[in-house]
Amino acid sequence: MPQLTQADTLLAGLLAAVLVLLVWLLVRSYTGGRKLTAQLGDELSELMEQQLGAQHRELLRDLHEGLARQTDRIGEHARADRELLQRGLTGASLQLSRGMKVLVQSVDGRLDTLSGQVNQRLDEGFRKTNETFASVMARLATIDEAQKKIDGLTTNVVSLQELLGDKRARGAFGEVQLEALVQNMLPPDAYAFQAVLPNNTRVDCLLTLPAPTGKVAVDAKFPLENYHRMFDSDAAELDRRAAQQAFRTDVKRHVDAIASKYILPGITSDGAVMFLPAEAVFAELHAYHPEVVAYAQAKRVWIVSPTTLMAVLNTARAVLKDVETRKQVHVIQDALGKLAKDFRRFDERMAALARHIEQASRDVQEVQTSSRKITAHFHKIESVQLEDDELEDLASEGSAGPALPLPPTDARI
Repeated sequence: MPQLTQADTLLAGLLAAVLVLLVWLLVRSYTGGRKLTAQLGDELSELMEQQLGAQHRELLRDLHEGLARQTDRIGEHARADRELLQRGLTGASLQLSRGMKVLVQSVDGRLDTLSGQVNQRLDEGFRKTNETFASVMARLATIDEAQKKIDGLTTNVVSLQELLGDKRARGAFGEVQLEALVQNMLPPDAYAFQAVLPNNTRVDCLLTLPAPTGKVAVDAKFPLENYHRMFDSDAAELDRRAAQQAFRTDVKRHVDAIASKYILPGITSDGAVMFLPAEAVFAELHAYHPEVVAYAQAKRVWIVSPTTLMAVLNTARAVLKDVETRKQVHVIQDALGKLAKDFRRFDERMAALARHIEQASRDVQEVQTSSRKITAHFHKIESVQLEDDELEDLASEGSAGPALPLPPTDARI
């Protein structure tokens, strides 16, 4: 709503005053009329009515003119306000349009950047996913290969169990393992497989060691049936105890057989070796059946496993090497004697070379002394020549100027 100006306020005040005056005049005229009705009569009444009508018309005309002017001013203010509002709306519309354009451009740029980043991350995610998938496929292939190997190993274990279920097959397995260990540890001339002894018995391996040990018989035994029955969880406790007693009996029977067949006085050593191809059987025997081990030692039969047999064979190889070394002692002594002669000859030649080097050093020192003396003489000669050159220069300067007195010359020079 437009605000009223000072003129409008003044006009409104004037109108209010006129109205108040009119009301006051009306009241006064009404009161005076009543008082003067009797006095003035109709003439006064008509005169008052004429005067009031004229004043009323004049006031109405002034009020109408003031209202017309106020209406014009209000219209002008309204037009000015409309124009100002129109200009403001136009400027705001332009500014909003520019802002929207900048905002659209910014949003488009950010969307492009975001789209690029999203595409990059998607590409990277696809690449990593492909790499992970390839790695998973490779690992699955490895697992598949391992599964095939496990299946093959299971088949081999089953075959091994079937193989070890037969006594002859177990004996052959022990002999093969014994031969492999001996061949890897000892030279060929230190052992013989399936050797026949004078009592017409055949031993799995006969070791030939230096005196006083001599020939040592090694026989492979594999008491496996009762060993498995000892640990059968499905069997009763009495059956397991019976299997344990049978296991000890089997080992003692093998010890007796080796002691009676392969320990021959004057032919073999006073002891023999019983080879157990399984470490578990060896550990069970030494851990829970010490009386059987003591029985074997009393019979001069030494029970070994693959690991302990390797230690025994390693010791035998060291003994053989020591014997071969002692056999070659005279050769080593001859070589050392020749080496001593060569070293003495080298020492003599080195002493002669040292003397020559010492003489050459003295000669070099004497040559250096002569060189220093000759160099000193050359320095003296050069210094004398320099003094003569300075005297000639002074003489030449004296011919151009006053003569300078010269020192007396020694006639001996």
